[in-house]
Amino acid sequence: MNFVPQVATTDISDADLDNVSGGLAIGGSGGLCVETPIASVAADLLAVATPDGVTTGMALHAAAH
Repeated sequence: MNFVPQVATTDISDADLDNVSGGLAIGGSGGLCVETPIASVAADLLAVATPDGVTTGMALHAAAH
């Protein structure tokens, strides 16, 4: 007896695979960090564009020593 499950496979086009894997996107990011003996400040920016729209994000962190 063979207890291994049988799996059906099929070919998928590149266009369909792009949709399954999240599609196509382009993005960019940048950051800045400044440290002094008194404090440190860090900031990050992010932007991602897809056929569905644009997403942006920003983060800021400040700490006193």
